[in-house]
Amino acid sequence: MLKRRDDGEETPFLGVGLFKIRLPFIHYRFEWPDYVQGLMMCAVDLAAIPLMTELLGMPFDVALAVVVLNGLFYLTHHLLGDPVIPGWITPAIPLIIAYCSHFAEGPERVHALVAFQMTLGLFSITLGATGLAKRVVSLIPPAIKSGIVMGAGFAAVYVVFKDGGRFDQYPWTISICVGAAFYVIFSEHFSTFKTKHPVLRFIANLGIIPIFILALIIAPLAGEVLPPKIEWGFSKPDFQGLWSGYTIFGVGFPPLSNFLSAFPTVLATYIVLFGDVLQSKSIVEEADHLRPDEVIDYNPNRSHMIFGGRNAIMSILGPDVTMCGPLWAAMQVVVIERYKEGRKAMETIFGGSGSFRWGTNTGLFLLPIVSMLEPILGIALALTLLIQGYVSVRIGILESRSKQDLGIAGLVAAALVAKGAAWGFGVGVVLCILIYGRHFFTGKDDGTFAEKKT
Repeated sequence: MLKRRDDGEETPFLGVGLFKIRLPFIHYRFEWPDYVQGLMMCAVDLAAIPLMTELLGMPFDVALAVVVLNGLFYLTHHLLGDPVIPGWITPAIPLIIAYCSHFAEGPERVHALVAFQMTLGLFSITLGATGLAKRVVSLIPPAIKSGIVMGAGFAAVYVVFKDGGRFDQYPWTISICVGAAFYVIFSEHFSTFKTKHPVLRFIANLGIIPIFILALIIAPLAGEVLPPKIEWGFSKPDFQGLWSGYTIFGVGFPPLSNFLSAFPTVLATYIVLFGDVLQSKSIVEEADHLRPDEVIDYNPNRSHMIFGGRNAIMSILGPDVTMCGPLWAAMQVVVIERYKEGRKAMETIFGGSGSFRWGTNTGLFLLPIVSMLEPILGIALALTLLIQGYVSVRIGILESRSKQDLGIAGLVAAALVAKGAAWGFGVGVVLCILIYGRHFFTGKDDGTFAEKKT
C-alpha cells in the first residue's frame, strides 16, 4: 500500500544512516509516462556498446552485459534517496579512451580500465564520507579547471573526426543528424518556436531520441548502414563471457602501477564529474517554489557515496568505459519539467526518476528495441560526443576568470588532448606558477567574464 505524504513533508522512506530507502508502489507512485519514455531512451545506454567493442574488443553480447549491469546500478540512486536520474560521465569518455589506448589491447588494457574505475570509485566514496568534495575541487586553480573541461570537449570532437573515426564511416548521417540535434537542443529560434506548438514541445522533451529516429531513416538511405533486422524475444547479455574475459575474475587483479598511472586522469575526470553534482543540486532546486508540497533532500555526500559505490562495484563486475556518473542532465530536466506541473502530474520526484530508470532497464531486455538500434549505435555515440563537446567547451571557457586564465586553459586543453591528463595538469601547474606566483590557487579576475556572474 502506498504510504501517503502530507503537504510540506518529505516522501516517506526507511532510514539507514545517510541513505533513505524508497521502494516503488510503497513509497512512491509508479509514473507510467516516465516509464514509457525510459523504454525509448534505453537507446542512449546502448550507445555505450560500440565504445567497449572497439576499445576492449568485446563481443556485442558481452558489452550488452556491461550495459545491463550499469543499468541495474542506475536504480540505486533513487532507491537510496538521491532524487536524480544518473547517467554516464560523458565529458570524461574521451579522456578515458585516450588513457586506456596507451595500453595494449587485451588483459593489459582491461587492467588499466579496472584500476581507473576502481580508483575513481574509492576516491569518490572517500570524499563523500568525509565531506571533502568541495574542498578538493576548490584547490584546483580556475585556469586548470577551465583547461580540463575544455580539453574534454576538444577530445570528444577529435574522437569523432580523427582519421578513421566515426565521421569517416558515416559522413552524411552524422552531418545531417548533428545539424538537426544542434538546432533542436541549442537554437534560440527553435526554443521560441516550440513554445507555440505543442508537437514541437513534445519532440524537444524527448531529448536526443528524435535524432536517433532520424538516423535510423537516413543511414540506410545513405548506404552507410544496412537496414535493421528486427528480432523478437529477449536480449541475451553474455555475463559468463564478461566475467571470464574482462574482469579480475578472468584476467587477475591489476598491478599497483596501473593505479598510480591512472590517478591524474581520475582527478581530471572528477573535476568534470563534480560539475554534474553541482548541476544536480541546481536542477532539483529549480522546482522548489513550484512544488512546496514536497521537501526534497539532495545531499551531495550521499550522491558521492552512491556513484562512488557504483564505480567501485562495476570495476569488479563489469568495467565500463562510460563510468558511473551522478546525473543525466538532459533527462533530469525533462522529468523536472513534468514534476513542476504539480502533484497530480507527478506525486513525487522519486516516482519520475525511478520510473524512468525502470523503463530503461526494461528496454535493454527487449530484443526488438536492441536489434532495431544496433546498426546505428556508432552514429548515436558520435552524436552524443559532439553534443557533449559543444557543452564542455562552452562550460570550460566560463570557468576562466581572466584572459590569462583562458590562455593557460587553452594550453592545458591542447596538452591534455595530445599527451594525456598528466601532461595537462603539469602544463597548468607550471604556467600558473609562472604567471600567478603566490596567487597560484586563485589567479586574478580581470572582469573578462563578469557578465556570466551577473
